[in-house]
Amino acid sequence: MTESIDLSTDPNGAWEVLKGRLTVDIVEPLPVSTPISEDKVRFVCVSDTHVKTDDMTHPMPDGDVLLHSGDFTFTGSLSEAENFNKWLGSLPYKHKIVIAGNHEVILDKDSCMKPRPAQEVITNATYLQDSSTTVYGFKVYGAPWTPEYHVMAFNLTRGEPLREKWRKIPEDVDVLMTHGPPLGHGDLTWRGDRAVLT
Repeated sequence: MTESIDLSTDPNGAWEVLKGRLTVDIVEPLPVSTPISEDKVRFVCVSDTHVKTDDMTHPMPDGDVLLHSGDFTFTGSLSEAENFNKWLGSLPYKHKIVIAGNHEVILDKDSCMKPRPAQEVITNATYLQDSSTTVYGFKVYGAPWTPEYHVMAFNLTRGEPLREKWRKIPEDVDVLMTHGPPLGHGDLTWRGDRAVLT
């Protein structure tokens, strides 16, 4: 009998075992200048703006739905979150959907002494946390969880604690928003480790 290895606690090992079995379709983003088509829905995806929305060198692309996958604050303060919400209110997208990242301490009841309810802070977008919404017939699900990294927001131990969150994802989801990357795609850190959401 072969001893089984829990690859959910070893993303580097998981990649070595699974890389030959994964099928990935690369989606090339449209150039920012591409006109919006009446018979299509354009999703604009962004994350890790870290209070830099006032300093962006390029305007946000045109689109129908804005998806922000977390880390809109830097220190996780209420004022940073409120400024982000104000920025969201200035954007012309018909729908705006936001999840938290590991910097949004103010929204995480387990890492903040006085957390604020997200619905009070993010009023200019739909905030998702282990929940979904539907726009233009597409079901969008958001989960902010990441593997433990220092003392940050929405961090869980690799293995069963994270698997418990991933089991909540419905099978009929069209768009999955997470703060971290999938295995083998954008997850390689400068140290050579994989920071995947296992």
